[in-house]
Amino acid sequence: VDGAGRAIRTFQVWDYAVFACLFVVSSAIGVFFAVKGRKQVSSKEFLVGGRQMTFGPVALSLTASFMSAVTVLGAPSEVYRFGASFILFGIAYSFVVIFTAQLFVPVFYRSGITSTYEYLELRFCKVVRVAATLIYIVQTILYTGVVVFAPALALNQVTGFDLWGSIYATGIVCTFYCTLGGLKAVVWSDAFQMVVMLVGFMTVLVQGSWSTGGVNNVWHTSQAGQRLEVFDFDPSPLRRHTFWTITVGGTFTWLGIYGVNQSTIQRCISCKSETHARLALYFNLLGLLVILLCSVFSGLIMYTFYAACDPWTAQYIKAPDQLMPYFVMEILGEYPGLPGLFVACAFSGTLSTVAASINALATVTYEDLVSQCCGNISNQAATLISKGLCVVYGVACTSMAIAASHMGGIVQAALSIHGMCGGPMLGLFSLGILFPCANSKGAAGGLILGIALSFWVGIGAFLYPASSNSTHPLGLSTEGCFLANATFNATVATPMPPSVYGCLSFTIFILGCKVVTLSPRIFTITCSVTYHLTKCHTNHTNTHNLNLHYTLIYNIQ
Repeated sequence: VDGAGRAIRTFQVWDYAVFACLFVVSSAIGVFFAVKGRKQVSSKEFLVGGRQMTFGPVALSLTASFMSAVTVLGAPSEVYRFGASFILFGIAYSFVVIFTAQLFVPVFYRSGITSTYEYLELRFCKVVRVAATLIYIVQTILYTGVVVFAPALALNQVTGFDLWGSIYATGIVCTFYCTLGGLKAVVWSDAFQMVVMLVGFMTVLVQGSWSTGGVNNVWHTSQAGQRLEVFDFDPSPLRRHTFWTITVGGTFTWLGIYGVNQSTIQRCISCKSETHARLALYFNLLGLLVILLCSVFSGLIMYTFYAACDPWTAQYIKAPDQLMPYFVMEILGEYPGLPGLFVACAFSGTLSTVAASINALATVTYEDLVSQCCGNISNQAATLISKGLCVVYGVACTSMAIAASHMGGIVQAALSIHGMCGGPMLGLFSLGILFPCANSKGAAGGLILGIALSFWVGIGAFLYPASSNSTHPLGLSTEGCFLANATFNATVATPMPPSVYGCLSFTIFILGCKVVTLSPRIFTITCSVTYHLTKCHTNHTNTHNLNLHYTLIYNIQ
């Protein structure tokens, strides 16, 4: 029972059956492409789909991979507590897609490369390429492990969904279809999972609207609760969500994910033409905006449903990131299979993110390390090595997810490292593309300084979090609650908990431009987006109370 003495609905047989269908179909797609391509032994076929993909499935794949459980579980909670300003990320997404399609993709596509880091050797030198590759491998494994663990934990605590079963199933299934079918299996599985995400969201939106008295009631209640105050032009970089922190900071942050990330670029260069690659990005933008609207409206519906009784303040749940699963179990729990559909919706994003990570890790490892060390490798051997690398990284990411359950506050650092490396990497590629005068010494020096400065700011923010006065949480009420201890009964502005998700999504996107003079004529400019963790308490290490913490931007890979 929860804090109100009500029975908490848990997963039933039909829910597990619906959820299992997600894994079965994803695995079947991998088997299909393994059988279909059994006579094709080229590593290029396995890693980049023979560069014959069309824009449709690639667009769906990009959307699914970069909108994982962060959107399904985290974004509605953000809107519930801080209002609909989250929708301004749509502006950032638009700028990011335009820059990527018009600036970065043409360079990578015309270079004929498989790994984005090949460009760094062509432009600078092998040392820069290898350094960037190693940074990417470490940060991606750290991030992907947390991506698997965090949503599984949040769902387990509310729905009773098996924690370890979901973690192992995710790792095994993703590794299975990545290894068998290569990039084609990843792309088409992502496309299917994107459909599941949309169906899950629409189910929640329809039933949620009906349960709250319709769209008009949702609008008026949200307006009365100040949830519709979207535009805040406060120039302070210490504010959680303002027009400037979301649009400017969000643009540079997502640009590091979309513009130069191996997972994105690999799928773009798998297209049959540069035109298809650009179309994939633009159609992907439509998908991003649709999912963004669904998540924002879900948050408003959830606020309307709990306007008189906030379950987090009333201590019915342990963390804000459990709000969405708790809400879904309340409105869909009596319908067999529908809670399972919602969990499938959340895990669709997780599967697509993990699969894309495994495939991208295998690609950069083979192209940037193995092939450089081993000389001439036959196509058959190259394919077998690539598949072996998929298995290795599948095990590594799953192991990281298991380790995350024992790491407590260190999990915060894992995601922070990912963010602190992203800015300097964006700066490195931008330097090569935008500044013809830059040389390898400037690139190496700028990368080192950029990472050092990012870690300095990031670690400082981790050790000395900013005041909660900067967060401006909106009011939540418990007037309609039955409280077990009946100690309070009022409308309160709820303070933020020590949530990793809160830390990273509170984030102030600080764009640092470091200019390093390496000679009288050479300047290296390394742009780094540093994720300033403003409400992070490092003494909270109980993983059973760990909130889902996804940066709003990554679902990377």
